[in-house]
Amino acid sequence: MKNPQVKEVMNRLLDRVMVEDPVDDIKQRLRKFVADRDWQQFNSPKNLSMALIAEAGELVEHFQWLTDEQSKKLDTDQLKAVSHELADIFIYLLRLADELNVDLLKASNEKLIINSKKYPVEKVKGSAKKYTYYD
Repeated sequence: MKNPQVKEVMNRLLDRVMVEDPVDDIKQRLRKFVADRDWQQFNSPKNLSMALIAEAGELVEHFQWLTDEQSKKLDTDQLKAVSHELADIFIYLLRLADELNVDLLKASNEKLIINSKKYPVEKVKGSAKKYTYYD
């Protein structure tokens, strides 16, 4: 390619496509984002967990006062706003896990195994009761 700008853009696109671990990629980009702004000093587990819960509260605001049915049928603007709140939650969750050196995918898989034992299909199907109810 003769145009160096086009080549640079193509290389960046290829880098994006060739990412083997998209979660790790986002984690690395978040580390750079934080470092570039000198925000590491604010990214303690305490602060990140507080920011995470604040963002979860902002997500809930979008559903407050909606019926169950309305919450399933968000219009385009509502869905965009909700998607941004979900992204904020994901970002803070990923930063918190990174700060604590927790592998979220591994922890999620472990938790699914634990939950499948707590909530065996034959006991809980169709019920929303807590696992302690079945003991």
